[in-house]
Amino acid sequence: MKKLSAVTAGIKLALISGSALATLVPFSIAHAQEQITEDVEKIAVVGSRAAPRSINDSPVPVDIIGSDELEKNASSDMLDMLQASVPSFNVRAQPISDAATLIRPVNLRGLSSDSTLILVNGKRRHRASVIAFQGGGVNDGAQGPDISVIPSVALKQVEVLRDGAAAQYGSDAIAGVMNFALKDSAEGGSISVRQSEFFEGDGAATTVDGNIGLPLTDKGFVNLSFQLKNADATSRSVQRPDAAGIAAAGNTSIQDPAQIWGNPEIKDDTTFFFNSGYEINESAKLYAFGNVSSREAIGGFYYRNPHNRGNVFSTDDGETLLVGDVGFALDGMATCTVSNAYLEQNDPTNYDGSSSGVSANVGNVLNTAAYQAMVADEQCFSMNQLKPGGYTPQFGGEIEDQSFVAGVKGDIGEWSYDVSYATGTNKATFYLYNSLNPSMGLASPTDFETGAYEQDETTFNADIVRAFKVDFAESLNFAAGFEWREESFDITAGEESSWIAGDYADQGFNIGSHGFKGFGPEAAGKNTRDNIGMYVDVEAYLTEDLLVGTAVRYEDFSTFGDTTDYKLTVQYSVNDDLSIRGSHTTGFRAPTVGQENVVNTQTSIVNGDLIQTFIAPPTNPLSAYYGGKVLQPEESTSFAFGAVYEHDDFFMTVDYYTIEVTGRLAQSSQISVLAEDYDDLRAAGVQNPELISAVTYYANDFDTTTQGIDLVATYDMNLLDGDTKLSLAYNWTDTQVDKYNPDTTGEGKVRRLEDGIPDHRATLTFNQSWDKLSMFVRGNFFGEYYATHADDTSDWGSEVADSAFTFDAEVSYAVTDSLKVAVGGNNILDQEAQKLKDGTYGALGAKYYESGPFDYNGGSYYLKASYAF
Repeated sequence: MKKLSAVTAGIKLALISGSALATLVPFSIAHAQEQITEDVEKIAVVGSRAAPRSINDSPVPVDIIGSDELEKNASSDMLDMLQASVPSFNVRAQPISDAATLIRPVNLRGLSSDSTLILVNGKRRHRASVIAFQGGGVNDGAQGPDISVIPSVALKQVEVLRDGAAAQYGSDAIAGVMNFALKDSAEGGSISVRQSEFFEGDGAATTVDGNIGLPLTDKGFVNLSFQLKNADATSRSVQRPDAAGIAAAGNTSIQDPAQIWGNPEIKDDTTFFFNSGYEINESAKLYAFGNVSSREAIGGFYYRNPHNRGNVFSTDDGETLLVGDVGFALDGMATCTVSNAYLEQNDPTNYDGSSSGVSANVGNVLNTAAYQAMVADEQCFSMNQLKPGGYTPQFGGEIEDQSFVAGVKGDIGEWSYDVSYATGTNKATFYLYNSLNPSMGLASPTDFETGAYEQDETTFNADIVRAFKVDFAESLNFAAGFEWREESFDITAGEESSWIAGDYADQGFNIGSHGFKGFGPEAAGKNTRDNIGMYVDVEAYLTEDLLVGTAVRYEDFSTFGDTTDYKLTVQYSVNDDLSIRGSHTTGFRAPTVGQENVVNTQTSIVNGDLIQTFIAPPTNPLSAYYGGKVLQPEESTSFAFGAVYEHDDFFMTVDYYTIEVTGRLAQSSQISVLAEDYDDLRAAGVQNPELISAVTYYANDFDTTTQGIDLVATYDMNLLDGDTKLSLAYNWTDTQVDKYNPDTTGEGKVRRLEDGIPDHRATLTFNQSWDKLSMFVRGNFFGEYYATHADDTSDWGSEVADSAFTFDAEVSYAVTDSLKVAVGGNNILDQEAQKLKDGTYGALGAKYYESGPFDYNGGSYYLKASYAF
């Protein structure tokens, strides 16, 4: 086994996950594109609990990405930075995606965002409160942590464990683990300003960030970081033909464009992180870290046509204007001289109104004599009187995120220990602007606070580790620990006008703020779950070149029971340059408390038509009627094997993996609420089922098998009288749905799971540096994928999209030892995203498929100045 020259015996054991004690693992290579000096080896905190070892001896694949590498991006969003650095990590824009617009879901190795465990300083990060109801196929229904609150300026590095690790770290680590290591310097600091904008001239973003390290006497440190950001919205839109037609017929209240497809506006995005440590004595150390973050976001929604939007402006068929009868709402006596077609059809016994109506199937209903006569009658109204040009709601949210972790670690004799306490909360308060509660008639407000989701988590850990000398092995490392965790999901009711059934609900007018109904008192409440976990982890060098390891973890949840999982690893050094490795693991992902209890109303596109879908807990009477059942944990089985080769300045790893997931959790497809079921649903306690087009809920609906290959290679050389690094990172991922429930999961959803992410993705980077000048050029390849528009998987809204290349570049110059300036860009050749096909292009106001793997907004540039002290 190679001896470590850069890692001394002073390296101490450190905790990995929220429940695991681990050793710091040194790496002689960072991720592709990271510049490394000869005398310093990179240190990772994921993947092993054994003694320090070099990269050649690592039994699992780990990428290490330095903060300097992350910042080589036009975006200051951590998600975009990671996507540029890790080919198996994917994230996309989320326009008109309800709460997913506020907190974008991600995926690693083709699995959902809540299948990757997120750590900060080796401790489990709390989840976001937002659930991705429209998460782009793979992430539909996912509830992962909000990575975007973590600023790159606060980070020393990011470690990405690309291997299943639930047996080591607990629930969620099916795809892998990402650890965000905070800076821990007691001196120095930096401040920087970045300005970016898209080539189209919109989306301007300003980011100011800073970091400072301070001593805590001579025995400790406090490291502080902040980031302030504002970003304008973007628009890649054209006028909708229906809106254009109404405007051409003389309606002057139509906006152009009527509907916006683009990035949301981000306001007052503020985050503060701290990291601290204090040495009590030679055998004990206190530590604490945490964050306080908040931001506001406002994005677009679907346009409500003033002629044919059912239950708002018209009857369901879009042929007749929906006219409210004031007298019938007051005392059940029809007083309006214009017919309410809904009441004539649904309540003919009690309703005896006029037989005449207002036709909506005209060029401009406002100019018709029938409409003007209706307006003249004070006992009649239509919502056109409030919104004559229709309307496009704007969905807004305020995200608040806080965390605090504190603990003590040290040594007692030959044992090392770590005891910690962590708490975290994420709250999303939702707003809907420029909308209506049609059931309130002309008294409806237009802006609503629709309620809030809040996720709270508290974790206690106690862990021990010790190295033993045994006769049958070169060395043996033993670790064990205990974890208690409590998490809750709290729904706060919105203001009354956002959910109330107004006086005109019985006349066919939609209930609640239209587009995103507020959470009513019946939905409000707090649900809590707790669990305990215990693990044992053993690793041993049976010979100088052969490392084997095993881990077993038991967890018991208060809601659905217990689970036991294991992991086996092996690594063999063939010679000083080549080693081979492999792993086998079982895992699980517990359904989140939010997934078990969430309530929401969303607007979806099916076959090009706008429908209102109710999201309910799986045990809700409506869900249960259509097949909902109590959720169970996902279970996984994975295998991986690979090789590591390192010789002089060349380094390469190749790893193959396969992950089988059974009982996979996801949001079901929309299930139509049928007219013949209305009476049964009312009897079961469902209110106004006739106003619900479809229902969806969470279910253990399908089994999948995901396989893939990761390749990472770097080569260092001297070129052009400077230091040069060539880096290649490639990922192939293929997912197959082995089994699914056709009653709740449509074929379109299956197609998105299998093909919605490119099978092939790669980055090739040329990095060059001289004394004061440095530069890089990065080429990105994205393979073919199944593109969908507005989450519509019908032939109208989907097709196979072409592969594409994009290029990023940056040039930086050190003006002084402290001041550096940089200019760069993403997608500098302005590669266009996949355009919508004929018949779909512009129908909803969009130009491009928004489900693509790279930003459909096009190329962007940035300028940055940074000062270090």
